[in-house]
Amino acid sequence: MTEASKKVEMWFTERQTPHLAISLRVKETLARETTPYQELAIMETYEFGTLLTLDGIVQTTVKDEFIYHEQMTHVPLHTHPEPKTVLVIGGGDGGIVREALKHPSVEKVVLVDIDERVIEACKKHLPTISCALDDPRVEVRIEDGIRFVKEARNAFDVIIIDSTDPVGPAVGLFTADFYRAVLDALTAEGVVVTQTESPLLNPDMVKRVFETFAGIFPIARVYTAEVPTYPGAIWAITLGSKVHDPLELPAERFRDIETKFYTPWVHMRSFALPRFVEELVQEQRPRFGR
Repeated sequence: MTEASKKVEMWFTERQTPHLAISLRVKETLARETTPYQELAIMETYEFGTLLTLDGIVQTTVKDEFIYHEQMTHVPLHTHPEPKTVLVIGGGDGGIVREALKHPSVEKVVLVDIDERVIEACKKHLPTISCALDDPRVEVRIEDGIRFVKEARNAFDVIIIDSTDPVGPAVGLFTADFYRAVLDALTAEGVVVTQTESPLLNPDMVKRVFETFAGIFPIARVYTAEVPTYPGAIWAITLGSKVHDPLELPAERFRDIETKFYTPWVHMRSFALPRFVEELVQEQRPRFGR
């Protein structure tokens, strides 16, 4: 081996916009395949551990996954007073399922993902994230999440839409028709959250989804998570609720569960939006002195 070959480095680069990219130095590629729906790759990186990408886009890494998964899960599950049934659309890596099962009231989690290969690859290469997928309280269904939701009625206390970016099979998960079907699939005190991209790089999406939620759900809120490997680092999550406001929870609602990021204080400050995000969702701005 020559000195030059010893210095060769492998890097994964996600082109997050036409003018912005993130690169991670790669130790080795663990899995790579073309599924019926997308290009799947799992790599071991030096800085963020095991990395899952779909169509060249970062989905999760072992180092920072807990931030996204905890924020997507524990905010809605604490907003509901006693969640028993949880539906996860997408999320084949299993991180949200793992977090949902930490709540003692949860009796059943249904994971619906269209791509079985993502689930199987994550079970093999991301065991700390997918560790709960074989729990007896979990039902895994390989099918179209849009169709599944449209056929459900009054079935789930909490619905978590952990979709990929709004391209390909995920496009339909960002429409008003789908969100109205979600409303019907929720129980009387139901809560839904959906990931809504970067407010810094995709402000139009944050605004559009929030306004759609505000027209469908009695309560609509936007909150944030800080995920280093996601575009813009600040990530927006949109919540819809039939009854309960995530900003008006009694102290006893917060359950003592094991987390690395989420706390009751984090819950509340997640809704304290930076001004540029607040301006996208004017209806959420609190009035001081109430």
